[in-house]
Amino acid sequence: MKLALLCRNPRLYSHKRLVEAAEKRGHTMDVIDHLKCLIDVASGEPNVVYNGKPLPHYDAVIPRIGASVTFYGTAVLRQFEVMGAYPVNESVAITRSRDKLRSLQLLSKRGIGLPRTIFAHKINKPRQIVERLGGAPVVIKLIEGTQGIGVMLSDTDRAAESIIEAFGGVGSNILVQEFIKEAGGEDVRCLVIGGKVVAAMLRKGEEGEFRSNLHRGGSAKSIKITPKERETAVMSAKAMGLNVCGVDLLRSARGPVVMEVNSSPGLEGIEKATNIDVADQIIEFIEKNAKPGKTNTRGKG
Repeated sequence: MKLALLCRNPRLYSHKRLVEAAEKRGHTMDVIDHLKCLIDVASGEPNVVYNGKPLPHYDAVIPRIGASVTFYGTAVLRQFEVMGAYPVNESVAITRSRDKLRSLQLLSKRGIGLPRTIFAHKINKPRQIVERLGGAPVVIKLIEGTQGIGVMLSDTDRAAESIIEAFGGVGSNILVQEFIKEAGGEDVRCLVIGGKVVAAMLRKGEEGEFRSNLHRGGSAKSIKITPKERETAVMSAKAMGLNVCGVDLLRSARGPVVMEVNSSPGLEGIEKATNIDVADQIIEFIEKNAKPGKTNTRGKG
């Protein structure tokens, strides 16, 4: 098969592993920087131009699109979809999962466990927001934040109100969530491929750090998840319409709650923690599912 990998940095561990896995299974993989692509929209003759030349037909495309360039990256991916390439994750599903509020609304609609969350257009009554969550501590998140950036824990009502008011004053969109204290600075990352959890790890933040992101110095180890956690991860991926994703769960007193569904999960942490060849399983999924013009239409919303 002829495959394309959309990414900005081909030297990243995840991207090198995907190329290695594809070539090991006898496929060819072109690595394409989506920000350097030109979209040529023409009736009956859609093209993607790269380095001055139209790209060939690909059997499948693996999108590894960063959150900061979601709009243009998914536009390029849509063009490949129009050209008949199979997207491992469809453009509409990536866009859906990147909208933090929309993704929570879709998960809520399906009865999936979530931390209680408040969103408001203009924050002129921050005290009311904090009170509706039962008081501090609360977690305040920038809608556009990734990898733990733009996520703050406020220990007191007054501090929370001040932060909310400050963000409201500069027009930033934020979510305010209850703090799941019993999680103890740990979360569970489930790697879902084709509706199955293929690997899971427990991530723990550094001492005094409530965020467990490995990019922020957290540690990880392989873990056996519960049937409920497995069900929650699979349902979350389906709700987003994602074939490949990372689902981040917190272990709360009322069961697993979903913090995020990541459409471009890193492979380094989970492969090293679990010794599972996730990249190979992604390529195997493509082999079983890629057909000309086939896209993922599940979970639209």
